[in-house]
Amino acid sequence: MPDKSPFAQPGTAAELEEGSVLMPKFDADGLVACVATDAASGDVLMVAHMNAEALAKTIATGEAWYFSRSRAALWKKGEVSGHTQRVVAMRIDCDQDAVWIKVEQAGAGACHTGRRSCFYRAVPLGKAGAVALEFRDERVFDPAQAYPGKAGSSGA
Repeated sequence: MPDKSPFAQPGTAAELEEGSVLMPKFDADGLVACVATDAASGDVLMVAHMNAEALAKTIATGEAWYFSRSRAALWKKGEVSGHTQRVVAMRIDCDQDAVWIKVEQAGAGACHTGRRSCFYRAVPLGKAGAVALEFRDERVFDPAQAYPGKAGSSGA
């Protein structure tokens, strides 16, 4: 974790699990996983990562900020597409190594593929070997329009 983190260093298991101090347990790359769900429906929209700066900016601004592992850069959700996420609640898990945010999703969707959720395919259960994914959601916006010049990227 970067030395300039505004958060307390992770403490004992008791402090992490029962304490009232936010002390995120960042991984070796300085990241925590973040699950974003729709505040109204409860649908999972996306899973991303936050570094200390993204977590601090999300807390301070009430807007979702993430850290892109592929681009090695901080990004505000919607800064390119306009599909922003306003955070209405934030929770941290029992050992403080994962964050859950409930968001109001602006725009048609959260996924850079043009769908509302990044979880648009189902994996059929009870089958051995290779399985065929089942598409459950159609595109709700054109990703080429939302992310001009960023084909194949995990868009902001």
